[in-house]
Amino acid sequence: MTNQELWKIVLDEMELSLSKANFTTWFKNTSIVSSSDTAILINVPNGFAKEWLEKKFNKTIFKIIGDVKPEVREIKYTIGGGNLAERIQKGDFAQFIKNESVKKESADLEVNKTNNLNKRYTFDFFIVGSNNELAHAASLAVVKNLGKTYNPLFLYGGVGLGKTHLLHSIGNKIFSKDPSCKILYTPAEKITAEILDSLKNKTIEDLKQKYCLLDLLIIDDIQFVAGKEKTQEIIFSTFNELYSKNKQIILSSDRPPSAIPTLEERLRSRFEGGMIADIGIPDFETRLAILKLKATQKDFDIDDQSLSYIATNIQRNVRELEGALNRIYAFSQIYNKIPNFKEVKKLLAAYLSTPFKKTTHQTILKAVSDFYDVSINDIVKRSRKKEVVRPRQVCMFLLREETKYSFPEIGSKLGNRDHSTIIHGYEKIKAEEDADQRTKQELTLIKEKIYQTFDA
Repeated sequence: MTNQELWKIVLDEMELSLSKANFTTWFKNTSIVSSSDTAILINVPNGFAKEWLEKKFNKTIFKIIGDVKPEVREIKYTIGGGNLAERIQKGDFAQFIKNESVKKESADLEVNKTNNLNKRYTFDFFIVGSNNELAHAASLAVVKNLGKTYNPLFLYGGVGLGKTHLLHSIGNKIFSKDPSCKILYTPAEKITAEILDSLKNKTIEDLKQKYCLLDLLIIDDIQFVAGKEKTQEIIFSTFNELYSKNKQIILSSDRPPSAIPTLEERLRSRFEGGMIADIGIPDFETRLAILKLKATQKDFDIDDQSLSYIATNIQRNVRELEGALNRIYAFSQIYNKIPNFKEVKKLLAAYLSTPFKKTTHQTILKAVSDFYDVSINDIVKRSRKKEVVRPRQVCMFLLREETKYSFPEIGSKLGNRDHSTIIHGYEKIKAEEDADQRTKQELTLIKEKIYQTFDA
């Protein structure tokens, strides 16, 4: 397989998962310019695109390439023109990898290798608004009285709203107060992998001991342990051990414990036994404050009118806010000038051209399928399984609300069901949305999944 063919596979996969504007912004004029048996060198048009691909998309790119060429161990990025491939000699590639690795090491210094905390995320750089006041206050309370005030602390909210920032802020603040404090931040997917490895290597007791010696255990995206019986068993025993010693546990998820499917009831009960705080969509003032802080951090003197324009037009995701600002910042770096308001509107035209509420039935089916952990096939087919009925009705509701399809059209998308069935399902969820807070939360979280443009 040629480098061109391999990169086309990557581009095709990325285009499916990103909005057109984001795909164009970060992947236009990129290519694989050189490769060895174990390393890939990717050319990008500017330094800003290089930084963004390294920090935001490298994990996904690595996975796509790894599926095709599992022997690849390193992916590096370089800035150059269209003739870069001609300028790279085959023998120089290994040396390039070595030089780039040095730069990577300096970036890695931001993460504490012992506790996995990122030093960039602190309370000083967390903007508090009406959407996150409770979560922020609860986090500060935990810092002041570790293991005693809110234990566990459970934070939930959609993608890109600041959960991970708060988790790291808590850990960093506690570590700054007491460097001897044993802290560990870990994503749920990583703890699952560690448990599987330890079971395979028969070192599970050593791993359990490692967790049980902690003063503070922080698990991000805990929803990913749902359905994994052995992982839940180990987390349950670890939870009980730490809790009995008044050691602090902090968890985050994209939804409240009650809405996590296939989560063991005993774990759900433990998660709900402390403080649960949600992080919602930021209001205009909070969005504007976030943009001003990000601009200050970049030493970027952009005018208030432009910032207000971004804050007005991008409403649901902090990462999207930052992405829009970064697009303008990239322009200023490339052309060595700060764009005026007219230029800002032009720069963001493609970014904002697709109305927020434009989606497809496939996207809705995928979001509902992921949220309730049922297959799309079961939702669409005539399955009468109890666990499928409600997700199917939610699809009926969202297809009507978000795509404005007629009831017969929705019926055709869901296995040629009669329009009267669709009306019944739609009205049932509509009534629940108005009367039941849990249903309202579920629908909000699913919509955030539908409209999120990219992950961390």
